[in-house]
Amino acid sequence: MTVALSVAALTSLVNRILVSHGMSEDNAAIMSAIVVAVERDGPRSHGLFRVPGMVEMLKSGWVDGHAVPSVEDKAPGLVLVNAQNGFAQIALAAARSLLIEKTRSQGIGMLAIRNSHHFCALWPDVEPLAEHGLVALAFVNTRSYVVPAGGRARLYGTNPMAFACPRQDRPPMVWDQASAAMAHGEVLLARRHGKTLPAGVARDRDGRPTTDPDAMIQGGALLPFGAYKGSSIALMVEIMSAALTGGHFGFEDDNNPGGYTKNAGELVIAIDPEMSGGPLFRDRAEGLFRRVVENGNARLPGDRRHAERGRATEHGITLERAAYDALVRLSV
Repeated sequence: MTVALSVAALTSLVNRILVSHGMSEDNAAIMSAIVVAVERDGPRSHGLFRVPGMVEMLKSGWVDGHAVPSVEDKAPGLVLVNAQNGFAQIALAAARSLLIEKTRSQGIGMLAIRNSHHFCALWPDVEPLAEHGLVALAFVNTRSYVVPAGGRARLYGTNPMAFACPRQDRPPMVWDQASAAMAHGEVLLARRHGKTLPAGVARDRDGRPTTDPDAMIQGGALLPFGAYKGSSIALMVEIMSAALTGGHFGFEDDNNPGGYTKNAGELVIAIDPEMSGGPLFRDRAEGLFRRVVENGNARLPGDRRHAERGRATEHGITLERAAYDALVRLSV
């Protein structure tokens, strides 16, 4: 049995859950909107699936639900934010307008967030910037789950990156992907549903290949995508999101009960394409996009997400009844 809820109704439910477990009204409004947006757009491993973990982090004190970020106007093209042990998305929301202002003025702007917890997908961090006509990149590191190519043990996080590009009269082109062969949330989701992992994405605690989600979670490791290529990208993300921001590296782990995230960093770079590529930038980009979609069965990154968004907006977001009931229980 399933239940269909509108985006507004589901956002209200998640908001109540977060507030009832110790998050301020302002912060809950930001986080609930992001969680439901991710659920609306498709990747179930990063949407409502994350809500119980968010509740545990709030209850344990690992994350400060009432955190008020401290925003520092550091330089003409640089914004620094101390998230004050809150969620990174709340810190980004506090500094986004200043980042846009600097990017418009300088042609490029950078936002460095530290003392933060990123929980959920990364694409919502860059899509709003592209909606303002900017090209945007984001980097965030996670807890140590990934063994470097040729290595023996976990060192890097799954270390996602996101990229957004504005389009002409269409939603931005956005992609969001991990440096690992599989996102950690997908491993957790496979375990919940009793499924195995694809071959070649994980090892157990003894370094042997495994398709068992539990074997990976209980001391095993994920592999980087593309072997040495993904490993190099994961290394870059650690530097961009931790070293450049003052955040923690993935291996600097604190095994706090209820701590599902790393107290880490996030780096966002925004570029004004009108200042660098000129007024023809969007025409040039659209020409490239057309060549992609005309190439056999190729599609642009994010096309599937936008299709899911349209269906959910029109017909509501469908949940299993048991999942809906569990959310309701969390809200009281």
